[in-house]
Amino acid sequence: MNIFNKPYPFNDDLKHNTKIIFFISIGVFVFLYLFQPFNISSLPRQEMFYFITGLAVITFLALSFHLLLLPSLFPKKFSSTEWNIKKEILWNVWILFTILAGYFVLNNYLGVMKIGFSMVIKSVLTAVIPISVLIIVNHNKKLRSHVKLADELSKKLKENKSIQEKIIYFDSDYQKDSLAIKVSSLILIRAANNYIEIFWKEGELVKNQMVRCSLAYAEEILKEHKFIFKCHRSFMVNINLIDKIEGNTQGYKLFFDDVSFPIPVSKNSVTRLKELI
Repeated sequence: MNIFNKPYPFNDDLKHNTKIIFFISIGVFVFLYLFQPFNISSLPRQEMFYFITGLAVITFLALSFHLLLLPSLFPKKFSSTEWNIKKEILWNVWILFTILAGYFVLNNYLGVMKIGFSMVIKSVLTAVIPISVLIIVNHNKKLRSHVKLADELSKKLKENKSIQEKIIYFDSDYQKDSLAIKVSSLILIRAANNYIEIFWKEGELVKNQMVRCSLAYAEEILKEHKFIFKCHRSFMVNINLIDKIEGNTQGYKLFFDDVSFPIPVSKNSVTRLKELI
């Protein structure tokens, strides 16, 4: 019985609920009109249409009251942190009861069929089992899905952390200019003729060094690090360390803390930069 006390997310997405209410109400109308159960077909055509429309309207009003109005008026009562499987089952059974009770009242008012209120109670009690089973199955499905995704994300986080802690080596044509730094500390790389100028963080300080190699070489050794982005033919930047972005008629510029100059973004790189950020 402990499963009934397990958490269950209450669907408080009003926009999504509005769509559900609309399609269920239309579905009720279409189903009754096409299949005409409970001797509805014996009614005169106009009366049948009014009766079916009335049932669809009752469905719409009951669902709107329970799925839109009440959650909006009493958000704390329907908080996902307080919701569980037991509440979800009772909530769905209650909604079903109000809809069927509405059908009963409309039917008795129009005198379409001879149906006792006991039939409403029996229908609701009968529905408890499939409603409970569906909610528990959905709970287990969501649980498996969330656990699987959480495991995948955790694995990805570890991989990303490992990548960012990786040491990268910039081998210079002159051995004394070679440089080794953590990839996560890299701020930017600027092309300078036959050299590249590398800026990186070391504690609270920003350091820079010229290394005799090409920007294409730097791009090759950094290609597995997706957060290092070539934003211009002369610049590569670490998007994780961007302080701010400014735009003007000439395009966009990137700014980094303790770096005295802005970094231009080429027109062809703007879309990719937005995707990465």
